[in-house]
Amino acid sequence: MKLFIASPIILNDYASIQEDFKDIIEGKWVEEQNLHLTWVFLGDIDDDKPVINKLKEISPLENSIDIKELGYFGRPPKIFFTKSEEKILYYKAREFRDSGFDLYRFKPHMTLCRIKTILDYKAYKERLKTYRERSLGIILPEINLYESTLSPKGAQYSCRYTIKI
Repeated sequence: MKLFIASPIILNDYASIQEDFKDIIEGKWVEEQNLHLTWVFLGDIDDDKPVINKLKEISPLENSIDIKELGYFGRPPKIFFTKSEEKILYYKAREFRDSGFDLYRFKPHMTLCRIKTILDYKAYKERLKTYRERSLGIILPEINLYESTLSPKGAQYSCRYTIKI
């Protein structure tokens, strides 16, 4: 089974972000119910019990965390995302590392779209500027172990364990 550890997010107006960029980029947008901050991608795991045992060492997120700003990875851009630079995210990442999880180059982001083509690069950069330091939503105070199953409709996530307050 393909597993990852993540916190779900809620965006204030995901449809508006998609609308603002629809004539600028082409790509595969993440379904709104699947939006999340990935802490650890584990990949194919046969037995989730050792993972759950490690997760029991992780403290829960106590509050929601603000999401501000949009960004991208790649040159040319391939991943379009929203992000948060709140210090608590880096502290929590250190807690995951201390519990034995591999967080290779952790950058707190939430993928919105896998970009195929940027139709107007100048307009893309200008539109990104309008989203600087803008409240876009929240990371929910949950940490979940998810199983990802691919189907013809896309990825389906099912929660296998939750770190609770």
